[in-house]
Amino acid sequence: MSAVWGKNVKISIFGESHGEAIGIVIDGLPSGLDLDLDYIKYEMKRRAPGSNPISTARKEKDEFNILSGYFGGKTTGTPLCAMIKNSDKKSKDYSKIKDVMRPGHADFTGNARYKGFNDYRGGGHFSGRITAPIVFAGAVAKQLLEKKGVIIGSHIKSIKDIEDDSFDFCSIKEEKLKRLKEEKIPTINKDKKDEMEKIILKSKEKGNSVGGVIECAAINLDVGLGNPFFDSIESVMSHLLFSVPAVKGVEFGAGFDITEMFGSESNDEFYYDGDGVKTYSNNNGGILGGITNGMPLIFRCAIKPTPSIAKSQRTIDISKKENVTLNVNGRHDPCIVQRAIPVIESVAAISLLDFYLSKAH
Repeated sequence: MSAVWGKNVKISIFGESHGEAIGIVIDGLPSGLDLDLDYIKYEMKRRAPGSNPISTARKEKDEFNILSGYFGGKTTGTPLCAMIKNSDKKSKDYSKIKDVMRPGHADFTGNARYKGFNDYRGGGHFSGRITAPIVFAGAVAKQLLEKKGVIIGSHIKSIKDIEDDSFDFCSIKEEKLKRLKEEKIPTINKDKKDEMEKIILKSKEKGNSVGGVIECAAINLDVGLGNPFFDSIESVMSHLLFSVPAVKGVEFGAGFDITEMFGSESNDEFYYDGDGVKTYSNNNGGILGGITNGMPLIFRCAIKPTPSIAKSQRTIDISKKENVTLNVNGRHDPCIVQRAIPVIESVAAISLLDFYLSKAH
């Protein structure tokens, strides 16, 4: 098993959902960087559980403790290590069903892959809980990118069949991206907020869950980041995006809708804006040949419904080798889309920082 990613900046995650702590090691950061710890705390709070009625009741403050790589208010250049304690654990909820494979979870595949030695409590290392340290790393990466003028922001494109407007692919204001970060349910069309919240709470009342789509944008990127083929912006970013639990689809620019266009419609025609080069449309999401072209980088992620639901489900008991019916107890999100937003932004920031550091070398 490998929990390490990266070329120029390397991240290594560790911990389990109900273990003592979770955390991350970030290697490759330059020395002498100022880190705004309040900025990091705010990003962590955006992802933290138990903050509103549409979230799980599990209470975790996600307070981080930096163990190394940070001294006198600045990075030292050595690996930056941060740890987050797990405080609100109810592991007994899982001991009763350790041999019963929860549908939609990694219980069955994890048991097969690790020959039954995996920590099954709360999903163990497969849990979305492990995205908390990824948000820590993302908050660090965002600060470095913002020094270069790069801003990353997102909104909920849809919850189940309730759909928000899309970003203007050619013109996204920095103020809009920053404002969206302040909202519990960030949408472009404000009328969609209540509809989305209602469908989440309705599914919760019925012991069910819903999923949705996150649309993310990165603006003010340099032209020329990335490479063709295996180290393209899309391939590297998709690798990290699909590493986030619950992500089942990724598309850039117009995505699958581009297949319904003629070439004359899908091609983004160029024009000069002073000394800079822009395109009249942005169906390719700011990327051509795996390389950024200076237009806003746009992508969307499909987030599946939370697999832990109270409804009865058919499954198997691997110790008895028989078919059984399962009702999942415990504390679970009826929808994880709103909490996944800072995670998606974080992996985007980490991958883009890796490209910027590659360019510096």
